[in-house]
Amino acid sequence: MPDIIANMAGTIFKVLVQVEDKVEPGQDVIILESMKMEIPIQAETAGTVTEVKVEEGEFVNEGGVLVVLE
Repeated sequence: MPDIIANMAGTIFKVLVQVEDKVEPGQDVIILESMKMEIPIQAETAGTVTEVKVEEGEFVNEGGVLVVLE
């Protein structure tokens, strides 16, 4: 199962997917806020969301798992 991970530390600004959503490569799944900038986190592969591991407002470290795809 491919994981979508945070490419930098920051706060989850917006979660754009939920469990059972289908995603395509390049699709925005999370908006991360870091240094007052909104950074879109995208799916690298197609798949179905099986788990969203973060909530809006939560702080994540670089490398943290955000979304699990099947």
